[in-house]
Amino acid sequence: MESLKIAATGMGAQQMRVDTIANNLANMSTTGYNARRAEFADLHYRQEVRPGTVSASDGTVLPTGVQIGLGVRPAAVSVQLAQGALGRTGGELDVAIEGRGYLEIELPAGLPAYTRDGALKRSPDGQIVTAQGYPVVPDITIPDDARAISISADGEIYAFFADEVEPELLGQFTLATFSNEKGLEAMGDNLFLESPASGPPLVSNPGEDGLGTLRQGFLEESSVDAVRELTELIEAQRGYELNAKVITAADQMLGTTTQIR
Repeated sequence: MESLKIAATGMGAQQMRVDTIANNLANMSTTGYNARRAEFADLHYRQEVRPGTVSASDGTVLPTGVQIGLGVRPAAVSVQLAQGALGRTGGELDVAIEGRGYLEIELPAGLPAYTRDGALKRSPDGQIVTAQGYPVVPDITIPDDARAISISADGEIYAFFADEVEPELLGQFTLATFSNEKGLEAMGDNLFLESPASGPPLVSNPGEDGLGTLRQGFLEESSVDAVRELTELIEAQRGYELNAKVITAADQMLGTTTQIR
């Protein structure tokens, strides 16, 4: 009886769906977080009678055949790319990305990573870094005597000094994008890594080549829709219960079979 195994794959799929929804709800307040969706595909089929099989001497063929499905499997957990709302923070080094693009970060091993979390900080040496202390690329250092910092929409960073009227240009942020952003590898801490599926990064200045612009004093909020997540949670729970009922029914059928004398 294949129904036991088939229902078990269905329960596993719905459990994975619930896990994905739980992760989305847990990240409702995570800066720049995009919701994930679990996607599934049917398993292979047992061909009892193949479609197109000749059923008579005159060449008549079966239009459908008999194909028994053997369950479901996880196909992907994909990112639902969406612009989150911009929340005002007033932070001097808080920057939100309006549109496409990721800030490039240098990891301790020297590898590049990418993030939309613009909650930037200032290291003891004046270097602009992430909350984890990873420096932003390109490397920009704020002088100790700078009394204010201004970040323009195109990523230019200016420092104001007490004894000077004109601000000093310290550098310019760049943004990176990918031909397949859903192919980026999530590594936690709001960071992503390039992968063979994402393609190489395409780096340019904010506002150029289809990239978004920066807004100082704002952060991008999570794009998770709590109502949608709760609705899908109910659907996943009902799907799990229905597959469990199939297992119960199959067990009762097997019990009936064993009691035949």
